[in-house]
Amino acid sequence: MRFRHRDGSIVHLGYCTTAHPAAELDGLIDGLDNCAGAVRKALRVPVLGVGLWFPSRLADRLANSPSSLSKLRRSLHRNRLEVVTLNGTPHELYTEKVVGTKLYCPDWTDPERLRYTLDLIDVLADLLPTDVPYGSISTVPLAWRMPWSRTRSRAAREAFDRVEQHLARTESRTGRTIRLAVETEPGCVLEMVGQAAAWLDRYSSSDSGASRIGLGLDACHLAVQFEEPDEAFELLWRAGVDVVKGQLSVAPTLVDPGDASARYMLGQLGTGKYLRQVREWGGPGVDDIEQSWELSGHAAWRMHAHLAAHAAPPAPLSTTTGVLNDCLTRLVGGGHPLTHHLESEVYVWPRAPKSQQSLAKRITKELAWLRDRLTALGLQEVH
Repeated sequence: MRFRHRDGSIVHLGYCTTAHPAAELDGLIDGLDNCAGAVRKALRVPVLGVGLWFPSRLADRLANSPSSLSKLRRSLHRNRLEVVTLNGTPHELYTEKVVGTKLYCPDWTDPERLRYTLDLIDVLADLLPTDVPYGSISTVPLAWRMPWSRTRSRAAREAFDRVEQHLARTESRTGRTIRLAVETEPGCVLEMVGQAAAWLDRYSSSDSGASRIGLGLDACHLAVQFEEPDEAFELLWRAGVDVVKGQLSVAPTLVDPGDASARYMLGQLGTGKYLRQVREWGGPGVDDIEQSWELSGHAAWRMHAHLAAHAAPPAPLSTTTGVLNDCLTRLVGGGHPLTHHLESEVYVWPRAPKSQQSLAKRITKELAWLRDRLTALGLQEVH
């Protein structure tokens, strides 16, 4: 969906296709035909944005096979979908029962992460609509925090410098501007916005233009860390770091961890396949809900699980909807938007959808909820 900001620029809202991941091109196209297309029709919008995700092998195929890329482009056109952003965080479609920290591998010290990202840049430069000022690609917060060292930090810095050079060459070659959005995430090297600001200030633009590398602000990750949006945006402003992309979802909150039944309900959200990091207000955190016995339980908990804002979890659990609203206000509620790319990234539902049709209905409701928030902030939907 497209919205006109009061300054005249266009803000894009879409959803991330990690909601229906696929390892191969035919599976990706099936998700566009049977889910994304249905969402667009239900919302009755002329065009719907989809934040595509490709595993590494598919990214390599699309970057090096014009016929494969053309096949994908035809599917997007057929369903009246547009691509302004890609999710470059997961590298593979993992089939293991437990993934854990492997989700962040290969990290930015591994040449494979660089190669994968360069493929994504080339693909997005080709898919980006001609009337869109820039495309964005989200990526991991460097690596999981352990092990980390000065040597690994230098290796990541060298990889980022090569990405920046490739982004510049891509713009010169194609006329398309692509930007990298580095997320923060609980447990990673860049866990807090302040850490990300310190790392990314090197890439801040020296003039009034937009930097090629900046932050991917994830409202769920921000909330899990109990970071206050106003303080986070102040840190970014002081460092001169751009918000390249906003990722929108909410995290579950347990106000009274002493409630055993509520702790059980929290543990039922999401899946043990991936880490569900838990943070305690004013205290430490653990890398997974299964370790929550290590926490004091004397203050509220928040867990890393990307929930939909439109559907509240069962009581007594609540969500960080207030944080999401504050982030949206700061991102697009001012005189000029801080980013033009907003992406709904929900992959945890209280009950798993049984079909792509039922998933499409849930995604439609979430995007409709977000549309209402954007119009309440003064943005005008473009029909």
